[in-house]
Amino acid sequence: MSDSVSALFDRWERVWHEGQYGLIPDCVGSHYIRHDEKGDRAVTRGEYTAELQAVHKDRPGIRVVVYDHSFTADRAWFRFALVWPDPATGEKRSRAGMQAYRIEDGKLAETWITMLGLGTTWADEPQKRWTCRKG
Repeated sequence: MSDSVSALFDRWERVWHEGQYGLIPDCVGSHYIRHDEKGDRAVTRGEYTAELQAVHKDRPGIRVVVYDHSFTADRAWFRFALVWPDPATGEKRSRAGMQAYRIEDGKLAETWITMLGLGTTWADEPQKRWTCRKG
């Protein structure tokens, strides 16, 4: 496992879970290529920051729960679930997914995401943190 990639995702977890948006320039390249439910697109760092802030506003308390991951010097993948309380009812919501990343110059450069439907999750126990193995 690459220590620099592990450190990158430790920072990225703080962006997602603690709203430390000031870390985004240390995590994301100037243009971030995304292959996701919105299609294939390139976003600037600022545009992606605004997207993350909107997700946190629309789904307060959202967490990215990681079940498995793998890192190399320039690639990473995660098996994860998004988990959040419904803002109107407080009922637990979730969606399971897989995400792969290409890393360039120590920053996220490109990602491929596939998501399962609302209410999906993984049957096994999640990791305590994004970069820590189970056990």
